[in-house]
Amino acid sequence: MKSKFYAGEFEVQARAGVQDTARRVAGVIRSTMPSVAQEFLRSQRIVVMSTVGSDGRVWASILTGKPGFMKPVDERTLRIDAEPVSGDPLTENLQTGDEIGVLVIELSTRRRMKVKGKAELLQNGGIYVHAERVYALCPKYIQARDVVADPAESQVAHSIQRVENLTEKQRNWIAKADTFFIASFDPETGADASHRGGYPGFIRVLNENKLIFPDYSGNNMFNTLGNISVNPNAGLLFIDFERGNTLQITGKAQVIWDKNRIAEFTGAERLVEFEIERVIEIAGAIPLRWQFLGYSPFNPA
Repeated sequence: MKSKFYAGEFEVQARAGVQDTARRVAGVIRSTMPSVAQEFLRSQRIVVMSTVGSDGRVWASILTGKPGFMKPVDERTLRIDAEPVSGDPLTENLQTGDEIGVLVIELSTRRRMKVKGKAELLQNGGIYVHAERVYALCPKYIQARDVVADPAESQVAHSIQRVENLTEKQRNWIAKADTFFIASFDPETGADASHRGGYPGFIRVLNENKLIFPDYSGNNMFNTLGNISVNPNAGLLFIDFERGNTLQITGKAQVIWDKNRIAEFTGAERLVEFEIERVIEIAGAIPLRWQFLGYSPFNPA
């Protein structure tokens, strides 16, 4: 197995003063998928992936399916029988590189786990993920939602909009969001897909090509911030849970440690400023629909 932490993660852990805590939680990181993780994967409906394009840009993508579309072949290999909607850069990225970060999340129970490693495209359109790092994550900041529409019952026409700056509609979407996903990449540790959540308004749209959002107290591994400290290329994914639309953004991120700026965000321990380079909005990208159940009790008020 690769080292449990890497240069970027060590750097952020040291600056945050949490090296001892990080060492203790590192024990959850494995190189294989235990039986309880395999059982969890078989029952899930969505998977978020981090991949890297030939131009170095990092993207976050989502795949969905009925329970069973993710199948652990063995303790080191996960098969995903799904293809992205047209316009999503996932397949194109995996044709030129094999780095992949997988986040599997069950919003209704606030359970989530990561599988990070190498990807292999299958001829039938599926993906093998060869695991290198596997671990479960805490339930913090996940807003509870339950699936209310099945893929077989939702037939939606797709439309794609590509822009370099956020439209007014997209800025409003982000300003009201309580959930998004972030993809990052460090050549040493690989690709990572992570979740971020808070009350609506926790992400601030500074202008048409810049966002800023808080980094709350977490597991102190700093997978995302560690990657960003080494490689600023990152990707964001926003989901319209009621309509199945997606908003994918790629650009450059930096960690903000300025105490005065941090103080403007309730509960923030750091901030991440994100400069937008490319935007893909896909209407009807995913067939699933969710009903909102409640905010996370961990969200800073």
